[in-house]
Amino acid sequence: MHRRHFLSGAAAMALVPVAGCAQSDGTFEVTRSADEWRDLLTAREYEVMREEGTERAYTSPLNEITAEGVYHCKGCDQALYRSETKFDSGTGWPSFYQAMDNAVATKPDPGWLGTRTEVHCDRCGSHLGHIFDNGPPPTGKRHCINGISMVFRPAGDGAPVVG
Repeated sequence: MHRRHFLSGAAAMALVPVAGCAQSDGTFEVTRSADEWRDLLTAREYEVMREEGTERAYTSPLNEITAEGVYHCKGCDQALYRSETKFDSGTGWPSFYQAMDNAVATKPDPGWLGTRTEVHCDRCGSHLGHIFDNGPPPTGKRHCINGISMVFRPAGDGAPVVG
């Protein structure tokens, strides 16, 4: 690699905003080393949650849940989405029109077909999915979420369902 390529790349990376950091120093409230995350998560969970991968459509049991409850981050157990905001988007991923207050953050996710909006847990930084502008009222947003990144906790005494 030529020095000028390295320097221009480093300068560009310095301009990328780090959205959703809980602390002003750029760290999240819940932090772990890569090895600690690997000990906590399966290889597939790690790929999606820590390396911004995507699970295959229609593979998450959370996609079929219609019960009342709350969806939590698998990385830190923060409450993310209420069941009342879930809808069937027909995409094969759990979809919500709104996150809970102070639960998620976003950042630009540039790709071959343009820039999408990535959504992640604002407490631990785990990748959840993407937000699109084709959801239902009242927000018009579709939070298309990897079920593998969440745990569903039903209202009452029901057992949690892991994505």
